[in-house]
Amino acid sequence: MDISSELSAVATRIEQITGAPAQLPGLPQQAADGAGSFASMLQSQMAAQGSDPSGQGAPDAPAMLPPAQIDALVSDNAQSQNVDPALIKAIIANESGFNAHATSNVGAQGLMQLMPGTAAGLGVTDAYDPAQNVAGGTKYIKGLLDHFNGDVRLAVAAYNAGPGAVEKYGGVPPYAETQNYVQNVLSSYAKYRGNGTP
Repeated sequence: MDISSELSAVATRIEQITGAPAQLPGLPQQAADGAGSFASMLQSQMAAQGSDPSGQGAPDAPAMLPPAQIDALVSDNAQSQNVDPALIKAIIANESGFNAHATSNVGAQGLMQLMPGTAAGLGVTDAYDPAQNVAGGTKYIKGLLDHFNGDVRLAVAAYNAGPGAVEKYGGVPPYAETQNYVQNVLSSYAKYRGNGTP
């Protein structure tokens, strides 16, 4: 069920309970002929703000990358940086869910969720460009692996919390977010390697 259908159902239920049509401030009242239904008003309002409740995406919204394209980027960068492609893919899966246009609430961007300062330091000029993002993110995890003598667990923790936090605590920092992140990435890593162990 899409959001329009769900909201229509809510509006209908409100009308059943109150005996009056559901009205939201700022939206026009429903026409007597039903032309201004709650769902259609919501869709027009969201479309005006650049959202599309139908799930089809706004006409100018970038499409998700095909998995084969992400796999090619991962493979090329893994080879050039000598990093296990399964680790890169596990980071992407947990950072952005393979959404090249993802932005976190703290401003991390793209497939590998690079912070603007980190991206700039890695030579990434457009963190939403999948090729630049994966190249930069792979270079970053390679640097962390080198820094922590190939310890994947510590490198992954540093990817999330920063190398300073890992050094300060002498291991995975005691932050719930980082501990969950490390567990999830290592689980994905094992899955992508296909052997069940990181």
